[in-house]
Amino acid sequence: MAKRDRHQRGWRGMLAPPNCPAGQRLRLRRPALPSDFFLHCVAKSISQVAHHCPEALAHVDIDVQDVPDLSEPWLTQAPLAVAREATLDRLAQVVLYRRPIELRSDSRAHQHDLVHSTLVEQLSQLTGIAVERLDPDEGLEED
Repeated sequence: MAKRDRHQRGWRGMLAPPNCPAGQRLRLRRPALPSDFFLHCVAKSISQVAHHCPEALAHVDIDVQDVPDLSEPWLTQAPLAVAREATLDRLAQVVLYRRPIELRSDSRAHQHDLVHSTLVEQLSQLTGIAVERLDPDEGLEED
């Protein structure tokens, strides 16, 4: 309950009691930042692929970058991801680009699906393992 402001010295006491029934402060949950949600999607997709086909990730490095490198020539749009073959000094690599994926998805559920399908397609292209083997549950989620 608020007490009045006598003599313009500021409010005296609480304006409202703390969370009435419990008498505790209410903790508000902040929504996850877009970059945090994107990393969560990538981690979940990697764990799904590792569950179904762990050998696909054996010698592949998964990387996340905000935007693609502008020095490389792209056709008409920025790519969602790129797969790079292994060289003498580095492992094979799949790079997922956060901003293009976020801009092409209309919801967080769609973003998660787009991250997963992009990762699976790039791994399939890089390793030669069929998409159905990397993600056998793909057709079941759409029903």
